[in-house]
Amino acid sequence: MRKPIKPKGRKPARPALPAGLTKGLPGREELIAFIASQGGDVGKREISRAFGLDGSDRIALKELLRELADEGLIGRKRRKLHLPGALPAVVLSEVVERDEDGELIATPVDWDEEENGEAPRILVRLARRGRLAGPAPTVGDRVLLKTEEIPEADGRIRHNGTVLKVIEKARALTLGIFRRDIQTGGGRLTPIDKRNMGRELAIPPDFTGEAQEGDLVSVEIIRHHAYGLPTAKVKERLGSVATEKAISLIAIHAHGIPSVFRREALAEAEEAMPASLRGREDWRDLPLVTIDPPDAKDHDDAVHATPDLDPDNEGGFILTVAIADVAAYVRPNSALDREALARGNSVYFPDRVVPMLPERISNDLCSLRPLEDRPALAVRMVVGANGRKKRHSFHRVMMRSAAKLAYAQAQAAIDGRVDDVTDPLLDGVLRPLWAAYGAVKKARDARAPLDLDLPERKILLKPDGTVDKVVVPERLDAHRLIEEFMILANVAAAETLEEKRIPLIYRVHDQPSLEKLSALREFLQTLDIKLPKTESVRPAQFNDILARVEGTEMAPLVNQVILRSQAQAEYANENYGHFGLHLRRYAHFTSPIRRYADLIVHRALVRGLGFGADGLPETTTPEQLAEIAARISASERRAMAAERETIDRLIAHHMAVQIGATFRARISGVTKAGLFVALDDTGADGFIPAVTLGQDYYRYDEARHALVGERSGEMHRLGDRVEVKLVEAAPVAGALRFELLSEGNYVAPDRRRPGGRGRQARSTERPHGPKRFGKRR
Repeated sequence: MRKPIKPKGRKPARPALPAGLTKGLPGREELIAFIASQGGDVGKREISRAFGLDGSDRIALKELLRELADEGLIGRKRRKLHLPGALPAVVLSEVVERDEDGELIATPVDWDEEENGEAPRILVRLARRGRLAGPAPTVGDRVLLKTEEIPEADGRIRHNGTVLKVIEKARALTLGIFRRDIQTGGGRLTPIDKRNMGRELAIPPDFTGEAQEGDLVSVEIIRHHAYGLPTAKVKERLGSVATEKAISLIAIHAHGIPSVFRREALAEAEEAMPASLRGREDWRDLPLVTIDPPDAKDHDDAVHATPDLDPDNEGGFILTVAIADVAAYVRPNSALDREALARGNSVYFPDRVVPMLPERISNDLCSLRPLEDRPALAVRMVVGANGRKKRHSFHRVMMRSAAKLAYAQAQAAIDGRVDDVTDPLLDGVLRPLWAAYGAVKKARDARAPLDLDLPERKILLKPDGTVDKVVVPERLDAHRLIEEFMILANVAAAETLEEKRIPLIYRVHDQPSLEKLSALREFLQTLDIKLPKTESVRPAQFNDILARVEGTEMAPLVNQVILRSQAQAEYANENYGHFGLHLRRYAHFTSPIRRYADLIVHRALVRGLGFGADGLPETTTPEQLAEIAARISASERRAMAAERETIDRLIAHHMAVQIGATFRARISGVTKAGLFVALDDTGADGFIPAVTLGQDYYRYDEARHALVGERSGEMHRLGDRVEVKLVEAAPVAGALRFELLSEGNYVAPDRRRPGGRGRQARSTERPHGPKRFGKRR
């Protein structure tokens, strides 16, 4: 973005005098009041201009300021004056901790305790806007805060600080694995960050703390040396990662994911009593069923369908989606609520789950267990034979699940392989569900949401926590059925809240930016596929392109490139639609056990439909919802990164004993530095440095997503099938380095740099040794 041009030759604006102050030489009290009003950003020149002083008055002002400084009534920092202990209006601060309510606390970075006393503690608030430009601040970050004093503050916290910008993300501390150094009596730190691979830190004997071999620790770098390793000091021992079963511990601490519930939240959860039938409709005779993964511990959604007997809706269905009534137990501004907001969502690792809510809530009171009474918020939807929703209504109910089914189990019953659980449900419950899905699918196909083919891999662990195998679960109609029913329910929630004019948090997904569309259009041209030049696109246009390449070698490549052209979905209090689902309004309603956004929507429905006193508070403002949306969007990104990194580390551990083995793979990313590959059998990601590709001068062809040899024309392109050899594994960082064994494709000399967009890659025309792992995409 172009910076605004500052006018030349214009004097800075004259500081305004606060009410009660007049022109002329100020007295002591007036001068102190003026300095306080300027938040510390004032000098002698600004004071003179504000009071209209000149000549002898300026000399008197200088003497007065000296007297006040000698008496300790004012202080000076870089020619600027301030009151001792006072905060400037904008201050660079470091986030030092979370308080007992989970709120972030910061202190000024540049604070002289000898002159000003103990550094003030600032309660950190996120900027009130719909989107957060970057990651949300966490402990250890340096942030620019706009401060204000809290009126009638009676504790140690006297200031609020609104985050203007995250200046530096927690770089003061480095996470890594402690290794004992027998020779020195101290230790070495192996960093967990791929970008720091090979950059060990030396820890002197006096600075090891209580760290033991294999511990995950955080250290502070205390000295850099011209030669040799930097010196560090252990600040905190975070736990042992001696086994793969604890590998997720690294990601939890690296990303600052809250993993231990506060006492107040646990106490509230334990004291919670089961909800009663009072104020609820009795739906316990309706045979709702839950359909989830086989290893699911909490069940927050149940479904039911039956043909609509209304003659005006021939061939239509009545669909019911019932969702656990978490709002009945997690009240606004309670300890449980503050804990849930701090976490934002549950985080799922192969070996553990870090839940948003304590087990007493998530796995007991709110889990829709079979044949047990549970409170729920349900939506009943009438759909036509074409699958389009005609009308819907929300209900606060008491339900009783008829059965707990797994996806494969329900699908097997429909396919003719029933068991003791599904046999009695087949005709009355399961077949009507599948018939209703057949209708809903028609509406889904007509809506034409973005339909990318991106198989998801799942890691299966052995009892000892080591990797057993990596599988690609089969995509069943049972999965699609639940997915489409949940989408319908989410749309119904958004529509109802808009109709009732109740503020809510939307799930939004913007259309691709013009820059990304232009890059995608240029790439597709290299495949002789045209994307119309327009500022607005529809998902159906992408689907047409995907259909053209389906079943060809180009299909994985095109799916990946179209995925990378998309914006990231997020939460916002303002609605700009969901591009990927091709929906005008959409809100998450169906998973309040594991997503805070859904809990907000539940509370909004309770308030809007008069379902009780535990709804969204009437005092909730759009600005507050914007802040919540920014926080939970950041929490979601944090969880995704932590989950991805943990899988990388587990697979790197699994493959560390296979150095020298060869694998079939596909190029999953291309940069100037080299190629990223994903193995066929495990989905493991690795890097091939450009300097190892061959005796040629490779250039990065941005349009083709490829590296192209300048002399030979050999091209290695995103999506290419290749054979690779594993040459290095770094389990702690989750990094793998490969050597490319396959030849690339070849392009004619006049086609190697279309449009002049090629950029130089690293030369390979010199001897080379092992390289550090490159930055992952």
